[in-house]
Amino acid sequence: MRLARSLSAALGLGACLAGPPAAARTLVFCSEGNPESLDPAAVTTTTAMNVVWQMFNTLVEFTPGSTVIRPGLAEAWRVSEDGRTYDFTLRTGVRFHANARFTPSRTLEAQDVLFSVLRQWKPDHPFHKAKDGFAYFRDLGLADLLEGVEAIDARTVRFRLKEPDATFLPNLAQAFAAIHSAEYAETLARDGVPDELERLPIGTGPFSFVGYRPDITVRYKGFAGYWRAPEESEPGLEPVDGLVFSITPNPAVRLAKLRAGECQVMAFPAPADLPAIEADPNLTLASKAELNVSYLALNTRKPPFDDVRVRRAMNLAIDRRAIVEAAYGAAGIVARGPLPPGLWATDTGLADIPFDRAEALQLLTEAGHADGFETDLWYPPVSRPYNPDGRRVADMIQADLARVGVRARLVTEPWSAYRAALYGGVPQAMLYGWTGDNGDPDNFLNVLLGCKAAEPGGANLARWCEADYDSAIQAARRTGDVAARTALYRHAQGIFRREAPWVPLAHTVVHMALRRSVVGFRMDPLGRHLFEGVALRDEGAETSR
Repeated sequence: MRLARSLSAALGLGACLAGPPAAARTLVFCSEGNPESLDPAAVTTTTAMNVVWQMFNTLVEFTPGSTVIRPGLAEAWRVSEDGRTYDFTLRTGVRFHANARFTPSRTLEAQDVLFSVLRQWKPDHPFHKAKDGFAYFRDLGLADLLEGVEAIDARTVRFRLKEPDATFLPNLAQAFAAIHSAEYAETLARDGVPDELERLPIGTGPFSFVGYRPDITVRYKGFAGYWRAPEESEPGLEPVDGLVFSITPNPAVRLAKLRAGECQVMAFPAPADLPAIEADPNLTLASKAELNVSYLALNTRKPPFDDVRVRRAMNLAIDRRAIVEAAYGAAGIVARGPLPPGLWATDTGLADIPFDRAEALQLLTEAGHADGFETDLWYPPVSRPYNPDGRRVADMIQADLARVGVRARLVTEPWSAYRAALYGGVPQAMLYGWTGDNGDPDNFLNVLLGCKAAEPGGANLARWCEADYDSAIQAARRTGDVAARTALYRHAQGIFRREAPWVPLAHTVVHMALRRSVVGFRMDPLGRHLFEGVALRDEGAETSR
């Protein structure tokens, strides 16, 4: 709550945040949880990324609804023949937001790009965060890949790599690569309040930040100086000029608010509610097969999961098909490995993981656990695009494990504390998941399972590091040959299956529910909820919020 008080004091938002209903052109989105940060360089969850995507842009970006790269803040770029040098030409006239503390005196320049990269890369940078503040930058291997970044002139930025990397350009389209204002940072440093770079963020995006109250709202207003002209969603309709994320963890409450017109879009309806949403004349149901995976991570640095026989037994003891049918319904696909079925490097030849209690018991006996063992089992407290009901999934896993003598204690925490525990290496076994950030296999196989990401604070929650596996995925980054990359990634998937650091659970078709007044909203395979250019038709009193 210190954050909420700080924001209110800095911007004078106390009355605004508790004031009258939003105007007719304000869209309210019933979101599922609090962001772990307002700094795009520090976020890893889709919840937080969707919060920051409204405010920030990157040099290159994904075309909405796809993983196709298009120009962003860079209007053009050039890559050297050896694949090691990237020159980006910045757009002219791109303006930054203003707030009560800061009014920009200039438009986007190369020094803003340098600031945004160097603060994550260089430990001696005044805005660098210790203790894994930029763990995602590190997990991607960028700290080791970059040889240099420099401003050639005010509009040209050059990145020099130590070796070619096929993932570099799509990685720059991710949230961590959003561009901050170096001038704003200098102002905050001069005033002795550098932490306000995160607490009171400004970017170049379609919406500027108004305020954040944890567990209640994130508020934005449309940015009149936005550099990109909006696409016309419907003749005569203006895009929304205000946006509110109404933080509503319970899917039933989200749906009730949507039906009452208190929000116009809601995240992740419960699978059991989908038929009723489709039948409601005031609502529409959107769906998209996202690039995601849900899994049970086993901490390989904690007994008994340091023994591969125990990890294999866990895989065999859990009836994953029954879990998907019960908790996911038609939206779920049983996972065979770490990559979703729509990704080009997925090994479609991987056999299903069998459900075999007898074999699980045999492996546990061989590992010295004939009488079973005790473990914690952490489950997420909020619905996620890859797991609609963490408690139900955990209950079913607990029951399956009990039948082979594994006594699982269910544990959860509020979402931010839950994530902190997982990234801090606290649990033995934990339910989590991932939605791909760039459509590249590296974003799953390296970020979630690579050795660099197994370091404290990294996204490799199993803390698993296997030399042959890591060698294969790193070699795949160094070539642009898709066939060679595919072969390396399939080799890595075979090692993953053999070593079993996870119990892969599901991939999902993700649903969003909308009021029929919403025009121009598109779902995205990368899990982004982008409200740029979205408009509202007049729905009378129901659209007055």
